[in-house]
Amino acid sequence: MQAPRDENRIVAIMGVLDTDGVTPVPLCSDSITPHYLCVADGTTGTDHPRKTAPRDENMVPVAMAVSSADGVTPITLYANSLRDLLIQST
Repeated sequence: MQAPRDENRIVAIMGVLDTDGVTPVPLCSDSITPHYLCVADGTTGTDHPRKTAPRDENMVPVAMAVSSADGVTPITLYANSLRDLLIQST
């Protein structure tokens, strides 16, 4: 999979599938409320720890965040098969 690009060659935000932790997928935007990410409660599942961001076929890295535990450790963002960003509500 390659990251979709706009007319200026800017790539869309990508996460990785939660099922394998390596397959890049573009995150979806809600079709009813554009400009909002599609999200799902991702409080269950398996972690696939990585030290580097997975990359698509063109070597574009997926989105990363930092751990809430220390505010420093990079964490890969997971998405489900519907391309919803998986979040955990606190």
